[in-house]
Amino acid sequence: MTEFQFASMIPINKGWSEDKKYQVKKDDGSKYLLRISPIERFETRKALFSILQEVAALDVAICKPVEFGTCKDGVYALYTWVEGQDVEAVIALLTESEQYLLGIKSGEILKKIHAIPAPENQEAWDSRFNRKTNFKIKKYQECPLTFKGDDKVIEYIKNNRALLKNRPQCFQHGDYHIGNMMLEKNQLVIIDFDRFDFGDPWEEFNRIVWCAAKSPYFATGQLDGYFGSKPPLEFFKLLAFYIASNTLSSIYWALPFGQSDVDTMMKQASDVLDWFDNMQNPVPTWYHPYR
Repeated sequence: MTEFQFASMIPINKGWSEDKKYQVKKDDGSKYLLRISPIERFETRKALFSILQEVAALDVAICKPVEFGTCKDGVYALYTWVEGQDVEAVIALLTESEQYLLGIKSGEILKKIHAIPAPENQEAWDSRFNRKTNFKIKKYQECPLTFKGDDKVIEYIKNNRALLKNRPQCFQHGDYHIGNMMLEKNQLVIIDFDRFDFGDPWEEFNRIVWCAAKSPYFATGQLDGYFGSKPPLEFFKLLAFYIASNTLSSIYWALPFGQSDVDTMMKQASDVLDWFDNMQNPVPTWYHPYR
């Protein structure tokens, strides 16, 4: 069991994680990110640390894993510190071309991340995701809050389940969007792999709604960077499916967090219906290829 001896420990009060997070500094001045989780999370945090070692080996810019172990408050992980700015905060200060090129980079990085295979014993994707989707529809229909056009969203899901058949699976970041990216010396750094999973690589884009809301140019670049050109129509059909599924679950998810989060998710549901023309066109209106 480790007892920490740092020159300084500054708490970080940001994000949704239950972890206690600190910027720590050693006597030599070097900075690190320290995350402390409840001891019950030992196995999941160990798995995260291990998979991040694999990601770092791909030459992807992330908070690199440094040290893992237990301490009096639970289980800890030490990562390299990213001295940069949140992309979400600075994206509007960039030109449209710069936003697009940054999006390209984020797509290229994601393609590298997806090179890590899923375990061989992984359940077939269609059975797993259909079960998850059934749960989301049920929870949404039991929810006291609904949004206009939800019938279009549910109908699209119902009519497109066959798209899930025979999909490949790989490692997923789990929450890949502009809010989990930083700029350090003009280099894009990916952070917060807490929700990592294994599944269809295209499902990873279900969070692109956050990118599109901030910068359609960045979101477009992310798709072009990932595919090396305009994505195929099959991708857009699945993208609409995954976003539709997430849109339903976001409504009941937001309820316990208060009116502000409810308003955000209701606005997002409205945006989704606009982008996909009431789920009649799988290519979102924000997508405008530049090359």
